[in-house]
Amino acid sequence: MRTARVSATPTINSLSSLPGFDPHSVPVVGIDAHLPPVAPAELTLPALRARFQRPVSWEPELLDEPRFTDRSPAAASVLVAIVERDEPMVLLTQRTAHLSTHSGQIAFPGGRQDPHDHDLTVTALREAQEEIGLQPEFVDVLGTLPIYRTGSAFVVTPVVGLLRSGFSFVRNPHEVDEIFEVPLAFLMNPANHRRHAFEWNGVQREWLSMPYHDGIAERYVWGATAGMLRNFYRFLVAR
Repeated sequence: MRTARVSATPTINSLSSLPGFDPHSVPVVGIDAHLPPVAPAELTLPALRARFQRPVSWEPELLDEPRFTDRSPAAASVLVAIVERDEPMVLLTQRTAHLSTHSGQIAFPGGRQDPHDHDLTVTALREAQEEIGLQPEFVDVLGTLPIYRTGSAFVVTPVVGLLRSGFSFVRNPHEVDEIFEVPLAFLMNPANHRRHAFEWNGVQREWLSMPYHDGIAERYVWGATAGMLRNFYRFLVAR
């Protein structure tokens, strides 16, 4: 396994804030083409709804990233929003470059839980409304995936929902540079899942990337977002 090395630095808020760090340049150490894709019939909106209504025994693959900050853990949630187009699409955003954590990265809408949020589903819906103007009444929540602990000390609950027709977006330019969609089938095919590894401060760090080119730009899905998508894949293929 070829591992990139990054010299030691002070505590940081996210890997993307490391001086000179570029996730595109970290070597690919494996591609998971040996794993089966989720069948197209399992990716339709009715099939996804049925999947969350039917209990299934499964194990998430990725739950914890090595910590690179000493701040206290914070509860957060994200909205894994699925849009019905000619094929199901996953809604993603490009975060603005000036944000204090995960700046410039591709992410689901979401963020830290506020004290007045009575649960983490409310957090995900509120954050989506604040970031991209998505009204909660257009989200049909299916359920949640297991929590994912990021290296930046967020304890994230992914909330999966289907978008009802009639929704619209109003981008918050302070937090979001772009709103775009990636085919669910692409993200649920491990042939598109690339493994990366590098060493920082004596700790081996590994993550997945799922680069997608939409004809306009490469959408470099990686890190926590890719990890949560990988768990979604494991959930959908479990029997």
